[in-house]
Amino acid sequence: MKLINKINIIALLCLVIFATSCKQYTRLQDKYQQKFTPVASKNTKAIPATFNESKDSLSAANIKWKDFFEDKNLSSLIDIALQNNLELMMTLQDIELARNQIKLRESFLLPTTSVGIGTGVEKVGLYTSQGAGDASAEIRPGQKVPEILGDFQLGIRSSWEIDVFKKFRNAKKAALARFLATVEGKNFVVTNLVAEIANSYYELLALDNQLDIIKETIVLQKNALEIVKIQKEAAVVTELAVKKFEAEVLNSQSLEFDIQQQIKENENKINFLLGRFPQAIPRDKSTFNTVLPKQVKEGIPSQLLGNRPDIKQAELQLFATDCNVKVALAEFYPSFNISGSLGFQAFKPRFLLNTPQSIMFGLLGDLAAPVINRKAIEAEFSNAKVEQVTAMFNYQKTILNGYVEVSNELSNIQNLQKLYDIKNKEVEAHVKAIDISNDLFKSARADYFEVLLTQRDALASKLELTEAKKRQFNAVVNVYRALGGGWK
Repeated sequence: MKLINKINIIALLCLVIFATSCKQYTRLQDKYQQKFTPVASKNTKAIPATFNESKDSLSAANIKWKDFFEDKNLSSLIDIALQNNLELMMTLQDIELARNQIKLRESFLLPTTSVGIGTGVEKVGLYTSQGAGDASAEIRPGQKVPEILGDFQLGIRSSWEIDVFKKFRNAKKAALARFLATVEGKNFVVTNLVAEIANSYYELLALDNQLDIIKETIVLQKNALEIVKIQKEAAVVTELAVKKFEAEVLNSQSLEFDIQQQIKENENKINFLLGRFPQAIPRDKSTFNTVLPKQVKEGIPSQLLGNRPDIKQAELQLFATDCNVKVALAEFYPSFNISGSLGFQAFKPRFLLNTPQSIMFGLLGDLAAPVINRKAIEAEFSNAKVEQVTAMFNYQKTILNGYVEVSNELSNIQNLQKLYDIKNKEVEAHVKAIDISNDLFKSARADYFEVLLTQRDALASKLELTEAKKRQFNAVVNVYRALGGGWK
């Protein structure tokens, strides 16, 4: 009867501790919720309905990169990069680390169980309660308990914290969200990798065409130089004209070597992205002038939420911080622990498996509520709330950045088309001016300086036209990346 009364008193005491701690820490939760929640709610911004006046719901981001890039050489390079790129391989390892964190959090939901065997030796003082009891006890009739006792154990031990307030379950959700965030991070790396290779490839084609332009210009300049030399012998022009034309040829030749170096560096850059040592990059430079930049459909801004990996990654990280807040909140409440053991124990090995005498077991349940370390738990909870708000701002910033990137590139595409059309007319005018200046020079109706300026301006305009075409291709690639394309 006394034992039952003691159990009732202990149960009542545990109930009082539980109720008091829950009430106290619920007030703390409300306090911090009021402190942080308004900051988040008043800064939430709605994403615009459209990028421009168009409301077409089709988005280029839904096109797979193999279908978006029609150049077979470029597709082959991207395919190699997705298999060998070193940064991508490192990202895959981050995914494995995040996957292991899920397994770790799952393990806390289950009892910790171990099987073990142990041995030891013990001698207690005679003038102790245990020593006095052992001295007067007999193991068997006529056989006293030895002063030095061995201790041999074989059994199972287990402990389990019951997840009443979902602390471990929320920690597992946070780990799962961070795992999914690393997957989206990998997709974001793929998106940028595809775009970087495509931009580098088009830059390489542009450099090839600029090199051809310079070589053609050198031929024209050398022909003009020969004419000037003939005219100098005929005393039509002076040595100054000859040296001016020679200097112009040498300047163009220096540009040729500079372009060749840029081509080499660009090839090495692409090879690095492909995870291989320098080698020739297969390409058809004629496609640069014959293929038009692809027309891109931007869709609607809300599609960015599902297409851009960095936005989805930020969203998952925000969810993870929300779970971390719940984990920190659960630390305010009492914890319930159950531990137990079952096995065999004896002072000599030969008695270890003698049943039922050697069987031992134990079962213990405890309820613990934080008291002294309350300030530390409050600080952890406060930090978790701050991280949650920071993650929310990062999520909004990522959405805003995505919208701005798309808007910039769409405007860039439109303006580059106008720029290219004007530059193309400029090149046509300079080409005609070269023919006219050569004819006038041969008939002594124009001086050599006008011929030099015309050739120099024609070269510059042709190089600028090629640069404008490259920027058009880059703008298309960049808007495809900004919309969230390239990782599918």
